[in-house]
Amino acid sequence: METVPVSKFKATCLALLDKVKRTGRPILVTRRGEPIAQVVPPPKRELPSSWLGKYRGDGEIVGDIVAPATDESEWEVLSR
Repeated sequence: METVPVSKFKATCLALLDKVKRTGRPILVTRRGEPIAQVVPPPKRELPSSWLGKYRGDGEIVGDIVAPATDESEWEVLSR
């Protein structure tokens, strides 16, 4: 594990974070030789094999899905 003093970490924080992400190896941040923080890469994300069909079977269609939600007599735009 790489050890970095806090002053160097402060000056090169973004580069060190990119290095941790790229290599997957943690970095130990120290102040006067004492460890104060450890920067570790995030856990690997599990991506679904495909998003197509992911919610198949979760929903149920009830009623007519093509007809208007309200009666046409209630539409303000048609009364003009």
